[in-house]
Amino acid sequence: MDISSSSFNMTNYNETLMSENTSRTNGSDTTPPMPFSEVTAVIYTTVFIVGFLGNVLVIYVVARYTKMKTVTNMYILNLAVADELYILGIPLIGTNSALSYWPFGNFLCKVSMTADGMSQFASTFCLTLMSIDRFLAVVYPIRSARWRKPRVAKILNGLVWFISFLMALPLTIFSGVQDKFNTCNISWPEPSETWSLAFILYTSIMGFFGPLTVITLCYLIIVIKVKSAGVRAGLTKRRKSERKVTRMVVIIVLVFVLCWLPFFTINIVNLFYVIPESKVNAELYFSLVILTYVNSCANPVLYGFLSDKFKQSFKDVLCFYKDVTTATKDLVESRQNGNKLIQMEVVRSTDVEPFTAKPATDCQ
Repeated sequence: MDISSSSFNMTNYNETLMSENTSRTNGSDTTPPMPFSEVTAVIYTTVFIVGFLGNVLVIYVVARYTKMKTVTNMYILNLAVADELYILGIPLIGTNSALSYWPFGNFLCKVSMTADGMSQFASTFCLTLMSIDRFLAVVYPIRSARWRKPRVAKILNGLVWFISFLMALPLTIFSGVQDKFNTCNISWPEPSETWSLAFILYTSIMGFFGPLTVITLCYLIIVIKVKSAGVRAGLTKRRKSERKVTRMVVIIVLVFVLCWLPFFTINIVNLFYVIPESKVNAELYFSLVILTYVNSCANPVLYGFLSDKFKQSFKDVLCFYKDVTTATKDLVESRQNGNKLIQMEVVRSTDVEPFTAKPATDCQ
């Protein structure tokens, strides 16, 4: 799931990068271009801010508004929690990259690796449940009505986290701070290569390609069903609504695949062909890892663009806080001005001076 859980030997990459930095410093007085670490720091910061605030907003609107408590939105809520947990790892991995060592101790290393693995498994399983739910809603709308309830979705969401924790247990057991480079990584027992190979296959199949197969089958059947239903009869209002929800889920799944497929593909490729260790390859791999974080950042944006209910709920929340902020500011300014204001009233009279000033009696 994280950089350290890939089949790349990141320890050797760190060694390569450090030796290159040393030779550059000792062998040349030319100012090098902006280091990759600075570029990634900017990207990590941007992704963290957008992803953190966006997923908080999703969690809030689903929890706050009754109209948002649909079956699909229960799964989206769980996906937002998984994305938030994954996004929270950015400050840790960013600090580790900037310092070139892990400063948070062994316990936080295990917690970070476990949370990272759990969130990735949970994201995939949530998308699988959403796809199965769409399959039931479209193919068996009447028969599945008794099971497609928010209460059932909540139970399944809890089950997702329990299974995700069990599947991430190898990370909890074998991760830790390595002595040589003081980095947070996985230390497999001997034979380490066999364990590493098994883990890559395990995470790739159970955490990505296996669920992706189920998701693909669901949407293939949905497409067949929709085409057949379209020939027999026109679209009802309910059916149109179901299609909009299905379209949103399909796009969310496609973005997930686009962001995670390169990561898992490069891990599988590296099992059969050893990718040379170099600074360029290390930077390329870091880019693939960043892409996985971009997925967690993009999901709230997708909800806002693809769902009218999410879009309206986002507007309600943001406009409410904007109105509250404006009203509070106006109230403060009004009180400040009220304490200092002396209203000038012009009174014309033939017997007195042309202009007279008196204290205010009405404050609007």
